[in-house]
This record gives sequence, structure tokens and C-alpha cells, in this order.
Amino acid sequence: MTALPAAGTAVADLGLAHAPLPADEVVAGSPTTAIVVLDDTGDREIGIWEMTPGTATDTETDELFVVLSGRATIAFDEPSLPSLEVGPGSVVRLAEGMRTTWTVMETLRKVYIA
Repeated sequence: MTALPAAGTAVADLGLAHAPLPADEVVAGSPTTAIVVLDDTGDREIGIWEMTPGTATDTETDELFVVLSGRATIAFDEPSLPSLEVGPGSVVRLAEGMRTTWTVMETLRKVYIA
């Protein structure tokens, strides 16, 4: 996890320390992720998350996010939910326990509230 940025730091300039995803989550490629927590009150967390190109599965937490940069497709294990194509400006709400597969085509950076 990257340290909290100084006040006034531009999100695009924020350097993030990436780590590989657990092998059991990776479907294709060698994606890495990075996170910096901006605020954590115990009830909610606000931060910046980034994933490099590749495909990985996840079990979601209750989250609202806005994509800042990059492109990805989010597929849901629930057959009634259509896949989402996300890019800069996309706003997405995920519910606790959703099973997803993220295919990142261009490094994706988002700001989230969880």
C-alpha cells in the first residue's frame, strides 16, 4: 500500500507501489494492483486503486467508484447482470459479495468509497 499523499497532490501524479495479484485470482496476463487509502473512518474507506492490464477475478465489497483513467470490462458471475465497459468518468456501484472478472486493457485507476 502506498503512503497517503500530501495535501493538494494531483491524482494523475500519484505514484503507486504495485504488487502482483494472488495466483488464484489471475485469469490471464500478469496484472498488478496498487492502492492508497486517502481516508478511513472505520465505517468507510476512500482511496485510489489501480490495476495493470490483465484479467483477474474478485469478490467485491460494498463500493462506489469513479474511473479516472484506463479502460476495462467488468463481467459478473450473476447471469442477469450485463458486463460493463468502463473508462474515464464511468461511475459504478458494486454490492458486497458480487463475484466479478476484471479485464483491464489499459491500466485502470479509480477513486473509490467502500
